[in-house]
Amino acid sequence: MTLVPSRSLLDDAVLHERAVPSFNVITLEHVEAIVVGAERAGSGVLLQLSENAIKYHGGRAEPLLAASRELADAASVPIGIHLDHIQDRKLAERLIALAPRFGVGSLMFDAANLDYAANVAATTEVTEAGHAAGLWIEAELGEIGGKDGAHAPGVRTDPTEAADFVAATGVDGLAVAVGSSHAMTERAASLDLTLIAELAARLPVPLVLHGSSGVPDETIALAVAAGIRKVNIGTVLNVVWTGSIRATLAGNSSLVDPRRYFRGARDEMTATVAALCAVVSPSPLCKY
Repeated sequence: MTLVPSRSLLDDAVLHERAVPSFNVITLEHVEAIVVGAERAGSGVLLQLSENAIKYHGGRAEPLLAASRELADAASVPIGIHLDHIQDRKLAERLIALAPRFGVGSLMFDAANLDYAANVAATTEVTEAGHAAGLWIEAELGEIGGKDGAHAPGVRTDPTEAADFVAATGVDGLAVAVGSSHAMTERAASLDLTLIAELAARLPVPLVLHGSSGVPDETIALAVAAGIRKVNIGTVLNVVWTGSIRATLAGNSSLVDPRRYFRGARDEMTATVAALCAVVSPSPLCKY
């Protein structure tokens, strides 16, 4: 196994009615934990670098993309690299140009803060540029709850509008609002499984569930059965990472070497990744 195109993971998920576990990375430790966790579960995954993570690293995507590429290349399971929630058009253009160098296979362009017509126009342009570079492109129609002042709870993706949006933009995947919210630290979200099934029947592209950290395991499994084909996970990794570090430092106030408290936190994150892979994708997604 090695670094693989995102499209191959997603096509295989559609073929076998599974979903691709897709984990957001912020640090090198995230990348290491996700890859080892995926290997432990025997699951293909996507490593996702978001615009916010790029901003955290001073606007430089290259170092973490390089680390992701190298660790994916050495993995025993198929690993793809995805760019998540890219809103800045200039950044999207720069990342599309960088994609071949770092083995990036997909990009989510997020223009959901714009009105419908502007979202369609901007997403269409980025999709055309991404396709020219060989990328699988994801988009979002209407904001998903809990992110930067997004819509109030209860808003849902309209199937007819979603079908029109996909046809107009040519995107390869669509993030849908079905009850989850970003940045939830408790797993209490309730999903509209009937809506997921309706969207899956109406749309010719894979559905993406964002905000999955707030969704209970059994509900994630039901969402995949209903038609979700990509499951984004981020916050829960940071919850276990931070919790481990807090506990370790509270127990030993003399610790100053970050390796002493990062190691345990990375191990906790690895275990969480493996467990979530088993929920999202009970058996390996791809066989190469």
